[in-house]
Amino acid sequence: MQLDSARADRVAAMVLFAIGMASLYGGWTMDRLEVRRIHPASIPGLVPMILGLLLAVCAGLLWLSARRERPAAEGGAGMESWRDAGVALGLCLVYALVLVGNLTFFWATAIFVASFVAVFGGAVGPGGRALFLRLAAAAGFGLASSGLIAVLFRYAFLVRLP
Repeated sequence: MQLDSARADRVAAMVLFAIGMASLYGGWTMDRLEVRRIHPASIPGLVPMILGLLLAVCAGLLWLSARRERPAAEGGAGMESWRDAGVALGLCLVYALVLVGNLTFFWATAIFVASFVAVFGGAVGPGGRALFLRLAAAAGFGLASSGLIAVLFRYAFLVRLP
């Protein structure tokens, strides 16, 4: 099966919408803590409900933008799309199954983000200098985003990360 960009966006929108609705439903059906006299706004399912709703809204916007896009001619970059999806899936699996738990969260996330940016950051011009600059930018972005994520979880969400 070959997917052009518009068709791939519609498939992704359906999958993301289903995940968003499942998160919304799961958050809604979580146990409430009112029996323990905890404020109703601090329900455990509040964040999954909000994230699920936002994911469903973004999926709807993706679907609408894909409807306006014209399908590409046959013989497009179908195999390249599948290869990129496989690489992204592989990076996510290495992050979830290998890095998290064996390294601290900060380093696992920094390595994952830097790897993702290095692989999918766009075309690199000819020469070693361009490659070096791309890898340096990816490493900087990985360290910065990992630090910001760790600070956000620790101080905003009050979660101690391993």
